[in-house]
Amino acid sequence: MFLLSEYINFLPLCFYQGSLNEQHHAHSAECTYSCDIQRCEHPHSCEVCNKTFSKKSKLIIHQRVHSGERPYACAVCNTAFRQKGGPIAHQFMHSGGRPYICDVCNKGFCDKSSLKRHHRLHSGEHPYTCDVCNKGFSQRSNLITHQRIHRGERLYTCDECSKEFQEKNHLIRHICIHSGERPYACDVCSKAFSDKSSLTKHQHIHSGERPYACDVCKKTFSRKSHLISHQHIHSGERPYACAVCNKGFT
Repeated sequence: MFLLSEYINFLPLCFYQGSLNEQHHAHSAECTYSCDIQRCEHPHSCEVCNKTFSKKSKLIIHQRVHSGERPYACAVCNTAFRQKGGPIAHQFMHSGGRPYICDVCNKGFCDKSSLKRHHRLHSGEHPYTCDVCNKGFSQRSNLITHQRIHRGERLYTCDECSKEFQEKNHLIRHICIHSGERPYACDVCSKAFSDKSSLTKHQHIHSGERPYACDVCKKTFSRKSHLISHQHIHSGERPYACAVCNKGFT
């Protein structure tokens, strides 16, 4: 038979044990729930490359990479896109609109992803790294092109002289040597160039834009090649050597 004093002492123990059981149950349920979330975080898997996605809609869009399907077309030029938003951003090319503005140099872009890639010029970010030589790139497409160097791939051949190139734009520039064509003209001084990238670099002379910044001393340059040469000052590297006396230069 319980004495009153024993019953009073027993009550806190009952509540304490009950509280512990509730906490243990809640903790177990929380762990199970957390594990379920982790298991279900990317439940949709591509049967071609095994890449996983959190939503089925994202998987469907991804699968068009393998199938080549482009169901969304521009109403002006019929350029096709894999995603529904593709034609919307693309149409700014026809209208001339560039709603996404860089907060560093005020350059405008048709879509948000292009602005994000451009920002890497200012930040120096290179999120894509070659697994062979560890060289970094700001864009995934540049990494893919670079990796052809290691594989020795040259996919583009000149019909005139059979010279081979790893990049299509290099072939296009090369063909202008044979044709003498310079289709890209500066709208300020009318100087003409064989490729668009050379025109863009030239236009920095007129605009004063210097989008390439040294991450050591913050000095800016109008061309990436000038920045690379400048960085040798900080690293002490002298990659160009005289064939006669072996003296090195930056």
